[in-house]
Order: sequence, then structure tokens, then C-alpha cells
Amino acid sequence: MSLETLAPASDLGTDDFDEAVLDALAAADYRFKVWGGDWCVDCQQQLPAFGAALAAAGVPDDRIEAFPVTKGPNGKEGPQVEAYDIDLIPTVVVETPDGEEVARFVEEANVTIAEFIARQLADIEVSA
Repeated sequence: MSLETLAPASDLGTDDFDEAVLDALAAADYRFKVWGGDWCVDCQQQLPAFGAALAAAGVPDDRIEAFPVTKGPNGKEGPQVEAYDIDLIPTVVVETPDGEEVARFVEEANVTIAEFIARQLADIEVSA
């Protein structure tokens, strides 16, 4: 099963994103783990723009893992759901190449997923 909603929105390109956001996404060889469901309205609304931001930032496909989630009788079900404590979708976890979690987006915010993640990553750079 794939996560089709993560496919980049065709109407968004590099010029549609803040340069600082793209720089943050492209920095440090971060790994992006994305949980969502093609049936989920929040995912349908948010993930295509996030996919486009990752593409505009030049993040290679081998650093993006998509985990399709289904609705089960006891909540969300799918790969790594329990290991990463996934309750709401979309959820995006950003890890260093060593597997350390450095940022997490869960379901919604007052900015896009890309902006939210970029702010968290910028905080890491400032405190480092």
C-alpha cells in the first residue's frame, strides 16, 4: 500500500515556498517519516503541499519514508504506528541520519507542515 497523498502537489514549485523553509528541510541529511491515510481529509489537504516542499528542497526520495495508516477497531493501524506512538494523522517525524528524533508535526498547526518542521529545525540550529 502506498501513501498517494504525499505525492507533490503539481501546482506548487520552488517559488511557492520560503527559502528558509526549503533550506531547513534540505539541511543535515534529515530523514522524514510520514504517516497518513489517503482516506483522511487532513492528509488530503496537507500532505500534497508537504510533498511539494520536500521536492522543492531537493530532499531525495531515499530520505522520505511514507507509512500508510488505516482505521482499526482500536485506533490507527499500520507500519511503525506503535513504535512511534502515532495517534493522529498526518504525523511527520524528522530524524537525524543516526535515528535521533529532532522534530515532529502532529495533525494540524496554524502553519503548513513544512513551516512547522522548519521552525523546529531552526530552533535546533540556534541552540547548537
